[in-house]
Amino acid sequence: MADVHSKETRSYNMSRIRSKDTKPEMLVRRFLHKNGFRYRLHVKTLPGKPDIVLPKYKTVIFIHGCFWHGHEGCRYYVVPKTRTEWWLNKIGGNIANDNKAKAVLQDAGWNIITIWECELKKSSLEETLKNLLNSLHKIS
Repeated sequence: MADVHSKETRSYNMSRIRSKDTKPEMLVRRFLHKNGFRYRLHVKTLPGKPDIVLPKYKTVIFIHGCFWHGHEGCRYYVVPKTRTEWWLNKIGGNIANDNKAKAVLQDAGWNIITIWECELKKSSLEETLKNLLNSLHKIS
């Protein structure tokens, strides 16, 4: 099946997808700040460049897009019908990188919290943020 967009249109659409300051990430950052947590963003010296780092609690938070990080069983993770093999390799590589970074962080004594994009949709946002707050209070 051919792509429904021209090569130029597809290239433009893909260039608009951000890796930092995404809506899910901004939701979590605003929530943490409002609740008195101070954090650092995208610390390059830590494996996987975590989205949010709470040094005081020795905790990192990864906010994963369901598609890009292969969230199994999620309705937002659908393998594209064009270039399927390429996409499976790409997403599989992302998953492998995530697992490697988490293993190194855990060995270094960091607490790891992963929040999926689908958990920040309106229907489950409040519950997810409440669970995040509870997790952080348990760590402290």
